[in-house]
Amino acid sequence: MSDNAVGICGRPEAGALGLQGQRYMNYEHHGWDQTKRVLDIAVAATLLVIMFPLLIAIAVGIKLDSEGSILFGQTRRGLYGKPFKMYKFRTMFAKEQDDHAIQQSQRNDPRITRFGSVLRKYSLDELPQIFNVLRGDMSLVGPRPHAFGTNINGHALPEICDLYLLRYTVRPGITGWAQVNGHRGVLAESHDLIWRLDYDLFYIQNRSMLLDIRIFAITVLTVLRDRNAF
Repeated sequence: MSDNAVGICGRPEAGALGLQGQRYMNYEHHGWDQTKRVLDIAVAATLLVIMFPLLIAIAVGIKLDSEGSILFGQTRRGLYGKPFKMYKFRTMFAKEQDDHAIQQSQRNDPRITRFGSVLRKYSLDELPQIFNVLRGDMSLVGPRPHAFGTNINGHALPEICDLYLLRYTVRPGITGWAQVNGHRGVLAESHDLIWRLDYDLFYIQNRSMLLDIRIFAITVLTVLRDRNAF
């Protein structure tokens, strides 16, 4: 994180998606954003075909492990703050699901099923987001979207840092620059959000094919040993 990371939380000029937002939506990235959308569709479709047997096996495992639906949908905000339903494999007991994520998941969370803990350990619960990528809600790489109810000590995330809203200038991702740099898990304190936001804004300003390939490659290489996944 940069030495002046706390300073990134100044108030944007003319609103989060106004003058300050235009700097993050610089037209030099417009061509890459269009190309990236095409690549997202191609890669997501390929992954869906390759992983289809695994998706079926996970679905069967969920049904055998506990009662309830196979998928869990939660409302998040995407490009320009537009709400969308983000899908995951269900990892909690059906009666314990928190649609608004007011209570964030914790390590050794009793709400998580036995099979769900395995899915979370290897981030397999995120695989249904391939469908979100195909629909255009998400990208393979981008800032991770938070649930509507996510808060820190009762404060909504944009209340803690106005520049949080600048994350909406790009599609959210299945993985991101903050995540591969070790910033995932519970947002317990304000500084947890600021650390991640610093990485998110760096990504938005410097997004490119090479950076996306780097993030995707690091994700694949580290997912099996990520201690922050639970």
